[in-house]
Amino acid sequence: MIFDSHAHLSDPHFKKDRAQVIENARAHGVGQILSVCSLFTDQETEAFAELLEHYDFIFGSAGIHPHDAKQRNGLWSRLEKTLQMKKIVALGEIGLDYHYDNSPRQVQKEVFRQQLKLAKGWSLPVVIHSREAMMETLDILRSEDVHSGVMHCFSGSEEEMRACLNLGLYISVAGPVTFPRATRLQRIAQTVPLDRLLVETDSPYLAPQPVRGRRNEPAFVRYIVEKIGQLRGMPPELVAEITAQNARRLFGIAES
Repeated sequence: MIFDSHAHLSDPHFKKDRAQVIENARAHGVGQILSVCSLFTDQETEAFAELLEHYDFIFGSAGIHPHDAKQRNGLWSRLEKTLQMKKIVALGEIGLDYHYDNSPRQVQKEVFRQQLKLAKGWSLPVVIHSREAMMETLDILRSEDVHSGVMHCFSGSEEEMRACLNLGLYISVAGPVTFPRATRLQRIAQTVPLDRLLVETDSPYLAPQPVRGRRNEPAFVRYIVEKIGQLRGMPPELVAEITAQNARRLFGIAES
């Protein structure tokens, strides 16, 4: 069974058919899912809580996305309340995004540090978002002495991968690994130690090549598993088993 280690199931894109999306995932070999809550609107928070309550194989992570760092004063109390929900197993996604710069960079760094401290207080691993900001992300992680977490939707270099591994982080590979021109990411998927590898959809975003252009969903994580198996010369079932074990180890989840 596959563990989709990052999906935004409470996202409004799934509002009309969320139950069917989850059923599709189960039908295509997805055993467990980490659902990530970032928006903190009333609608999303309610949907997130319902997911955790109604599905024993769905677990939660919550954090203030770097895009929303400038709204921290309004979001912080919502974050703390969300972290009190049952089945929260991580804090994130958090980090730095210098591609869009939706929030000032200094504010992003401050909020990132604050949430890393919060994660330590809750004894939670972190789910890290880093886009065009890897070196600063790593510097902050080192200075905050962070050693438990995952680099979500990794898109960096081999050198950056090694730096993440040296910190004790896991590397999560998403749909772009299936894109024909994604040679650097495919090399990462070939070389990352198997015991530090996770797979994710980041749905509803980043649909893999066979369904590119469509709304992504957890059922499509199988295409990522198949691609990694092809790249490493391994049966996809073994890739699924190992990455699921890794996710459960990181998030402290029992096998379902």
